[in-house]
Amino acid sequence: MTSSDGEYDVIVERNVEVPMRDGTVLRADIWRPDVDGEFPVLIERTPYDKTSSSESSLGAGEYYASEGYVTIIQDVRGRFASDGEFYPFRDDGDGDRQDGYDTVEWAAEQQWSNGKIGTIGGSYSGSTQYRMLSAQPPHLVAQFARQSASDYYREWVYRGGAIEHGFNLKWALVHTASHARRLAPAGSEDRVEKSASQAVAEYKMWLENAPVAALAPVVDLQDWFKDWMDHPNDDDFWHEFSIVRAHDRVNVPVHHFGSWYDCFLRGTLENYTGMRDRAATPGARAAQRLTIGPWVHNPGPGDLREAGAVDFGEQAQIGWFTTRLRWFDHWLKGVDNGVDADRPVKLFAMGINRWREFDEWPPAGITYTPFYLSEGISGSAGSLNDGVLATDKPDLRGEVFDEYDSDPENPVRSFGGGHLGDDNGPQDQRGCENRVLTYTTAVLEQPLDVTGPVRAVLHASSSAVDTDWVVRITDVWADGTSMLVCDGILRARFKDSFEEPISLVPGIPVEFEVDLWATSHVFQKGHRLRVTVASSSFPRWDRNWQTGRNNAYETSGTVARNRIFRDATRPSHVLLPVL
Repeated sequence: MTSSDGEYDVIVERNVEVPMRDGTVLRADIWRPDVDGEFPVLIERTPYDKTSSSESSLGAGEYYASEGYVTIIQDVRGRFASDGEFYPFRDDGDGDRQDGYDTVEWAAEQQWSNGKIGTIGGSYSGSTQYRMLSAQPPHLVAQFARQSASDYYREWVYRGGAIEHGFNLKWALVHTASHARRLAPAGSEDRVEKSASQAVAEYKMWLENAPVAALAPVVDLQDWFKDWMDHPNDDDFWHEFSIVRAHDRVNVPVHHFGSWYDCFLRGTLENYTGMRDRAATPGARAAQRLTIGPWVHNPGPGDLREAGAVDFGEQAQIGWFTTRLRWFDHWLKGVDNGVDADRPVKLFAMGINRWREFDEWPPAGITYTPFYLSEGISGSAGSLNDGVLATDKPDLRGEVFDEYDSDPENPVRSFGGGHLGDDNGPQDQRGCENRVLTYTTAVLEQPLDVTGPVRAVLHASSSAVDTDWVVRITDVWADGTSMLVCDGILRARFKDSFEEPISLVPGIPVEFEVDLWATSHVFQKGHRLRVTVASSSFPRWDRNWQTGRNNAYETSGTVARNRIFRDATRPSHVLLPVL
């Protein structure tokens, strides 16, 4: 529990019934100052059990109630104490059921409420915040959304057309097991609950299973996971849940709080820029704020200094509860504390480990600089090729390429990055580099400040009709450590469109753009910058069987011979935002 020197004692009410418009009853725990009066309200809506959610587990109810807020933590529809059927994201927005809207308006009517409502929470509890913006609850005043998505196709279930396999498999298993007894047919509750719990315990075994779509016991008990697997393209199924489509309806200040090693980093950035540009009112547009720190996906990131294998120092700890208290004190209590005058973008620069503030994202002053995959041996990597990365464009004539085999039966294993596994965050990649291509700069003679969106442009071919391109950027320290900075993936058939994929013509080189999302990292003098290229990163992303069909249903495939070209006509490169 997080302590507070707040002025109020706190009382708690458990399982308070909150009726929805269709008669379904959701239940919430409520923390209130132990005095008569009307107070602003903070709400978290969670599928993770209100008694152990990302907010209640940190003591948010007690903390904010002691500071003069009513705090409500509610189980979403169909989860734990709440009635109804759970289907991820569906009932939290502007559809037939609008549970976020109904909860906000219910809170505004209670005798202890002053009618000013804010929302808190992250991850799925961030999605319940973002989703309610499309419905515009009249009494919603401000939000503070941590580490959540803008597009559930591009950031939650898929990325670059590949399934976010490790995350979604575990998410589906855990959250099915927690409600297996409720979902089981009558008379089979004990057996189903035991089977579901066993599947969670055997999670790593299930990661290796093919096909992905036949995920017992999940698909036997609920249909949403199969629906996700049945929609590998960005079609109308996903558009219903999109936050982006509702950016122009946003009429309240939102603080978008994310981290460089978070699986939803793109969502945090997209929601900030989209609302900053398109929100419904000038006041809402001006009041959007963005904070990105060096952390992994975590319920209390602002209190952390370590992520993965890196300690970012005390300066990374900005105070999770106090940062949010300042935000809500301004918008819900009218405190003149300077929130409205803050520069809108606050970024942690890794490498120099300090905070910097900007007026916009991406920051002004960026020069997008190509670093080319080039000829030569760097002498710094134990990789397949140990190539060179340079700012001079290659002048080599003819077809010049590096090649390797991509075998879905023996994929390159993932290690580190913005996912939810035990080995997430910045990790030393040397143990993974023996099976990938690397391209490394000479030792830097001065610091290189890379801050902004990052992408790779690969001129490549495959002997198969589909394959994956995985690109990573690492900071190579003087001792040889190859620390992951950012990465990305593109399933090749989605080269031109996530809506209408097109199979490759085997052996024909074409241009691919791989989105590495973004970073703020200063490569220090004496370090090197490295780019790695591979065609798998499993089990973080699902294995591509390279058949061109829906990989979720495949059990076998083909070995592909993949080539990365680096000549004058096909100059593969990464495009870095140099500040």
